[in-house]
Amino acid sequence: MEHATPDRRHIPVLLTAILDHIAPVEGVWVDGTLGAGGYARGLLEAGADKLIGIDRDPLAHELAKTWAAPYGDKVELHQTTFSKLDQVASGVDGVVLDLGVSSMQLDQAERGFSFQGNGPLDMRMSQTGPSAKELVNEYDEAQIADIIYLFGEDRASRRIAKAIVKAREVAPIETTGHLAEIIQSVMPRPKPGQSHPATRSFQAIRIAVNDEFGELVAGLEAAERALKPGGLLVVVSFHSLEDRVVKRFMRLRAGEAGGGSRYAPEQTPEPATFKLINKKAIGPDAEELERNPRSRSALLRLARRTDAEAREVNARALGAPQLKEGGS
Repeated sequence: MEHATPDRRHIPVLLTAILDHIAPVEGVWVDGTLGAGGYARGLLEAGADKLIGIDRDPLAHELAKTWAAPYGDKVELHQTTFSKLDQVASGVDGVVLDLGVSSMQLDQAERGFSFQGNGPLDMRMSQTGPSAKELVNEYDEAQIADIIYLFGEDRASRRIAKAIVKAREVAPIETTGHLAEIIQSVMPRPKPGQSHPATRSFQAIRIAVNDEFGELVAGLEAAERALKPGGLLVVVSFHSLEDRVVKRFMRLRAGEAGGGSRYAPEQTPEPATFKLINKKAIGPDAEELERNPRSRSALLRLARRTDAEAREVNARALGAPQLKEGGS
């Protein structure tokens, strides 16, 4: 996601590619994941007449006080989730969603998103509601294992969950460092070039704490409702689970989801609500990778809204990982 200070770590990912594909930029745009405002400023500088910025993180709105003022009434900010974007915007020319956790969140140890710096086990984007500390200390072993397996795709999920439950019987797990140590203790030592053994578990817990897949599915639906015919949906994702959902949503809505079984009854195709702009996801080029190593896993997908009526989508049909009832 987009980031807070102008150093190597805080560069809006794939911004140049986005602006190249959506030019000319005009009208009203929604940045549904405002962060430190990098995409918002990029859209305004490229020609957007108005920018509606949405973020559930109070920090994003604190940061906006420093950059938004010169734009005056061209910037309108809302502290809410992007799943509600159609409640604050309608008939817009474009929606940009930059998924996952932002560097401004990762780089603050006190937010508890990362094991790179020891901090309280929090991970809440909105800074409200149940935290990661409550999840790892109160959920049962099976629930924790399901979260790590479904949202982190870690095959060692049961082993990790067992270790977490065993450790919390001795003392509550309250810091990112403690949780990382517990996970690391039951995992093989990583080979050179491999990620930290706790990476997938931290991703999974963060996704569960913030209901990121529920938000993503609802956010894509909300964007469909908010965009006017000809409007653009622009989504940047950072891991395969997110990209799968975005890809399936866009293909399904464009009527390009592929045929079902030859034994299945024939269905009348629904009107396409989007037209794909890029068939394949766009990744960072060599220049961007050199400038911003954090962009290496980023994937960009774009689609243009048709005049077909918006409708509900089935989360399961999009391949969104879902916990069993009572899981979280």
